[in-house]
Amino acid sequence: MLRVLTLSTLFPNASQPNLGVFVERQSLGLAAHPDVDLRVVAPVGLPPFPFHRSGHYRAFADLPRLEQWKGLTVGRPRFLNLPLTGGRFHAVGLASALRPYLTDVRRTFPFDVIDAEFFFPDGPAAVRLGRQFDVPVSIKARGADIHHWGRNRSTAAQVIDAGRTADGLLAVSSALRDDMIALGMPADRIAVHRTGVDGDRFAPRDRAGEKAALGITGRLVLSVGALIPRKGHDIVIDAVARLPGTNLLIAGEGPDRGALEARIVAQGLDDRVRLLGSVAHDRLPALFAAADVMALASTSEGLANAWVEALSSGTPIVITSAGGAHETVDRPEAGRVVDRTADAFAAAIADLVQAPPDPACVRLAAKRFSWQTNTEQLYAHLCRLAGRNG
Repeated sequence: MLRVLTLSTLFPNASQPNLGVFVERQSLGLAAHPDVDLRVVAPVGLPPFPFHRSGHYRAFADLPRLEQWKGLTVGRPRFLNLPLTGGRFHAVGLASALRPYLTDVRRTFPFDVIDAEFFFPDGPAAVRLGRQFDVPVSIKARGADIHHWGRNRSTAAQVIDAGRTADGLLAVSSALRDDMIALGMPADRIAVHRTGVDGDRFAPRDRAGEKAALGITGRLVLSVGALIPRKGHDIVIDAVARLPGTNLLIAGEGPDRGALEARIVAQGLDDRVRLLGSVAHDRLPALFAAADVMALASTSEGLANAWVEALSSGTPIVITSAGGAHETVDRPEAGRVVDRTADAFAAAIADLVQAPPDPACVRLAAKRFSWQTNTEQLYAHLCRLAGRNG
């Protein structure tokens, strides 16, 4: 069997059940392959003693070091995360912590390949470890790991060097692949590996009934993403302010919550706009199915899972031209790709709610995003790197 070590600092845990759910789902799919034995290493970054027991770090410090997570064997070794350093030492700290850890793992699980699921700090650390253990390394780019860490003064050189050194690279969209090439990563080593979507869970439902269950009447816009400037929730709020009788639900949590709450109050939108906070992934299908439109005004993306989940639910999307937007909105029924302004978003939302596309036609745009295809492509990619016939 192909023995795969999946390395991901983005992986769910008891205190962050929504963290990296896309990595979890991909790992579950690959682990179910009859020719794959897979272990997950999900490192936990903590500041030095005694700060690792304070604030939100306390919950991370208490996580089990080894557990069964939905049938996957998941190790959670700790590594030193130095705050206020711009990430400069994250990859070095991660590699240092994992050397003895993986030496011990290899005694019972002699992995054939390291599959790093985020470009930073996972990628540079994986390259160092691959050299030590003489195994090939694959690194997957998802968006912010290239657009932020790949351009951050403290970490860009590490990201680019890892991309040039790794045996194989994956990108969630063709647009992100182009961005990686522009940074100097070798084009012949980068394959496009799109996300999947569970079409049974994310499927059209009785929209009116789902709205009623949420206590909403009238038009509904949904936005899904962390409450950070990059996601552009402020723009969507301003767009909805221009659309009387239109409601907005925002699913996500983050440091911008206070500013967004103030914006909602200042525009008198308390009765039409709600911040839902962090929403369990299992609750998202009902939200997507209830919405008339899903809107996200991101400055950058690779290919957002929320885009695909909305389309699979029969809900058209209004998004910016970030990342793989045009690869996702490939037909009029799928929605609109517009400028990152409140006026542009308001006009596109109004257009879609006034002449709503058939949910079945919207759903066709998500047909290409299959977890089965995702698994087959990843298996073939890792087999090639390990020198096996997949």
